[in-house]
Amino acid sequence: MAGGEGTRLRPLTSNVPKPMMPLANRPMMEHILDLLKCHGFDEVVVTVAFMANHIRDWFGDGSEFGVRMVYATEETPLGTAGSVRNAMEELTEPFLVISGDVLTDGDLTKIVAAHEEKDATVTIEYVRRIEQLARS
Repeated sequence: MAGGEGTRLRPLTSNVPKPMMPLANRPMMEHILDLLKCHGFDEVVVTVAFMANHIRDWFGDGSEFGVRMVYATEETPLGTAGSVRNAMEELTEPFLVISGDVLTDGDLTKIVAAHEEKDATVTIEYVRRIEQLARS
């Protein structure tokens, strides 16, 4: 998910969408892509709205980042669930929803395995953010 306006970070996000805010000289969303690839995800559907072209221009079709990337554009803000529903045509098999503006090192492989083991319809997993781990 990469469609929010990042209003709480203004003025930093006045000209750049929050997932494109740099962290270690790379957009936060690149770190999320690295995590997804590390856990075997190679197809990514990005929900975009606010300044969507910044994200599309940077990531393109995802091939430069080792993934296949397509975009589901919100013409008007749809909220979290609405943005995922807006991507429904691309979501033809079980999928993971992850924010493009949150840094985490959660074990996605473990989460998916637990979901499959329980033959769950939905699994909601709160993954601690790295900054929370650093304070521990």
